[in-house]
Amino acid sequence: MDLRALLAYRGTSSARADVVLAVVAFVGFIGLWYLVALLEIVPQRFLPTPDKVVSALYVMLAEQNFIDDIGISVARVWTAFVLSASLAIPVGIWMSSYRLVGTLTEPVIDFIRYLPVPALVPLLIIWFGIGEASKIAVLWMGTFFQLVLLIADDAKRVPREFIETGFTLGARPRQITWQIVFRSMLPNTVDNLRITLGWCWTYIIIAEIVAANSGIGHAIWSARRFVKTPEVMAGILTVGIIGLLTDQAIRLAHRRMFRYL
Repeated sequence: MDLRALLAYRGTSSARADVVLAVVAFVGFIGLWYLVALLEIVPQRFLPTPDKVVSALYVMLAEQNFIDDIGISVARVWTAFVLSASLAIPVGIWMSSYRLVGTLTEPVIDFIRYLPVPALVPLLIIWFGIGEASKIAVLWMGTFFQLVLLIADDAKRVPREFIETGFTLGARPRQITWQIVFRSMLPNTVDNLRITLGWCWTYIIIAEIVAANSGIGHAIWSARRFVKTPEVMAGILTVGIIGLLTDQAIRLAHRRMFRYL
């Protein structure tokens, strides 16, 4: 492992070095957590040791049907995420391709994306009721308006020379949009989708603590009422693990899809 290369500004490293450093960081984090909990710098009632959290997670999975809550939350997140992406990608490309579309939509989208999603929860429940629709709407509101602007920026970064070459060769606007612009921006778009999926997971707790009887957020909120800190942290840990695994899977797919980068 070349430490100088790792410490240099924008230095390089091998895949093996990255794995080793990641493991060291994780072990260090767990060790610090143990130390703080055992020394009771924070009372264990509020910060239990990692083994108690893992034990609580095992009980939740084995005896409390927590696996069903996980499946429900994953389904909600992916439904909202796919809906957001399927709308944001074409809208974002059109915003960057046609000045009229961008002028009409960007101010409205900019305004809505600054609205706090938690404050919209009561309104979304009024509109969609207390069923699945309101929960999907919360997740969609937290991702679509951010993602569409990221997509628009990706489309704007496509070199103008590519587009002019397409028109010179007789391509029509629709062909320019999907054969040149979309393909050129795809690597950055996949990265933005990965980031946005993480945002979607951050809103799952908000979506599931109001008028919900299932999901990871509901399990966390129920444990909170009885001050079951290990169960609360086990639920949070579950979200982190799912997010980490999903993020790494998308990173791996990105490297394999775009080997030329």
